[in-house]
Amino acid sequence: MTYSLQRTRILRGLTYVSAVLFVIGLYLALFWVGPEKEQGAAQRIFYVHLGSFLGAFLAFGAVVWAGIAYLRSRDNRWDVLGMSGVEIGLGMSAITIATGMCWARPIWNTWWTWDPRLTSITIMWLAYAAYVMLRSGIEDPERRRRFAAVYGIISFASVLFTVIIIRVRPDTIHPVVAGPSESDPEGGFQIAGRIRTTLFFNLFTFTVITITLLWYRVRLENLSDWVLRRKMQVLAD
Repeated sequence: MTYSLQRTRILRGLTYVSAVLFVIGLYLALFWVGPEKEQGAAQRIFYVHLGSFLGAFLAFGAVVWAGIAYLRSRDNRWDVLGMSGVEIGLGMSAITIATGMCWARPIWNTWWTWDPRLTSITIMWLAYAAYVMLRSGIEDPERRRRFAAVYGIISFASVLFTVIIIRVRPDTIHPVVAGPSESDPEGGFQIAGRIRTTLFFNLFTFTVITITLLWYRVRLENLSDWVLRRKMQVLAD
């Protein structure tokens, strides 16, 4: 059994595990845990909302790791990981924004408000969307990879700002789900009992899903590079 085949089987196993975890997570959120006493059924969307944000945080964290590793080694594999992390992180953060809007409609009676937390996550998403656009505008491969590494590291500041904003801005109405805060958020809820179990299970689920998607995206990029090299070889012959 070759090393490549082993990795393929591990990834296939992760795919099955991710699917099973996701189904169980949805079951827990929709049927096993009861409605929250203050928010009712609308609170159920928070399990996906928080899980997807954790996935985005992990993906963008991988971009920082890959950027530092690339600047130190100039190994193109780290550049592939960084690009993959940005794309997966954008998808996860888009889910976070969409589910947040769905929650806000019944709780705040509006789909969107320029609350500090909502504004910061929008800036975060735009910062990484700019990464994709700017990367595609640089033709020189080495310069593009170097720029992407530096930009990916710096952009993580927007992620950290999004995480801490609800604890440093007393005017935010976004709920603080866990831990003490000086703010008085609207729509907050206590984590206890089945809510805690369901939340932690979904956080773990989205962690596994993020790792799986990152692996797939890296494999896809490597396959694309292999096809391009083979095509150039055929044309050269």
